[in-house]
Amino acid sequence: MSVPDTPAGQPKKAAMAAWIGSALEYYDFFIYGSAAALIFPEVFFDESDPATATLLSLATFGVAYAARPVGALFLGHFGDRLGRKKIMVFTLILMGVSTFLIGCLPTRDQVGTLAPVLLVLCRVLQGISAAGEQASANSMTLEHAPPHRRGFFTSFTLSGTQGGQLLATLVFIPVAALPEEQLLSWGWRVPFWMSIAVAVVGYVIRRKLDETPAFEQQAASEGVAKMPLAVLMREHWADVLRVIAGALVASVSTIFTVWALSYATSDSVGMSRSSMLWVGALANLVALAAIPLWATLSDRIGRRPVYLIGAAGSAVMMFLYLWSISTGSYPLTLLLGIVTFGVVYSAANGVWPSFYGEMFSTRVRLSGMAIGTQIGFAVAGFAVTFAAQIAGPNGDDWSAVALFTAALCVPPVVAAFSARETAKIPTEQLGEHTARKAAQPETVTA
Repeated sequence: MSVPDTPAGQPKKAAMAAWIGSALEYYDFFIYGSAAALIFPEVFFDESDPATATLLSLATFGVAYAARPVGALFLGHFGDRLGRKKIMVFTLILMGVSTFLIGCLPTRDQVGTLAPVLLVLCRVLQGISAAGEQASANSMTLEHAPPHRRGFFTSFTLSGTQGGQLLATLVFIPVAALPEEQLLSWGWRVPFWMSIAVAVVGYVIRRKLDETPAFEQQAASEGVAKMPLAVLMREHWADVLRVIAGALVASVSTIFTVWALSYATSDSVGMSRSSMLWVGALANLVALAAIPLWATLSDRIGRRPVYLIGAAGSAVMMFLYLWSISTGSYPLTLLLGIVTFGVVYSAANGVWPSFYGEMFSTRVRLSGMAIGTQIGFAVAGFAVTFAAQIAGPNGDDWSAVALFTAALCVPPVVAAFSARETAKIPTEQLGEHTARKAAQPETVTA
């Protein structure tokens, strides 16, 4: 099947829509991480037991990751049936509304245990939204991109994610600097209330984007799959397993963003909230430049080598970063934080959108990416909770957490070694090597 030429300007338009939409969506998702580490233990949980309150708060961060596989099944199915654009618009609105509602929730002092229950419910809605966001945006940019630059254009989804994380961190820096009484009463709510603007801006941007030529050609010629998940499991089950294993590398991000922030600002280390938020902000700023550079390199030398640099390198660098925090040296922590997250981790982070997406054919690409990544991300999300337990009763056993994080980088390395190199394969032929080994799927004419 030959894919029609993409209209002039569409690759850039798709990449920009993916960048801005992902930045706005993940601004919502990541402000929760900062709040879970710094605010929610005192607002939504029992202050008389700070260690347990922190553990429960970090667990609510992971709840969204547990909801993501469920959202992936639902949104992946409809994304491969109805198109990428509809899912991109839906996920953005759902994220904006659920995040705004978090900012409106009553505290534990006001309504007791109902407060954390409502918090978890809103967090689940965030997880469902995030499940379809990256997969739909990645599919959109990959299928609009020129074949020889798929890595570069698809990386805009992840650089947008880093932009959202940077924005969330920058918003929380002045909030965290508020006096304690103002911070815990109304200050923490402001970043969540701002998400209503996210839904409006994102909707305006994404509703004007064209559907991809690859999806439209698939629907017009062979028809879309009646049951995309059945086709996916029959033809691409091995690739789904590779993506699940590869997605575990996101543990580096969650440990860096949430657990390390909680550890550094604990009594055992004593760094200030604002200074540690600046570590994350500057690391994300560097990542914004590093991600497209790594992705461009992958267009030239292949996805696998670049991805392996990021996965294996992150396993090593997390030891150095967490050690630097334990020394109490802020300059050392800042330097190693930027190198770890901004440079090394960006190699895997920048290339996985194209690497994973190219494993699947057009008719199941969104399903394959959504299900594979979200199952892996679910584990990565709860890595923060496991890390809080592994760190011991005082929460200061950084070496055990570093070893745990490094162990979670092993499956991504194995997955990359076993995967097929796809950087030079024409877009219309992606995933066909596995499809030919299985029976033709049942389709329904669009």
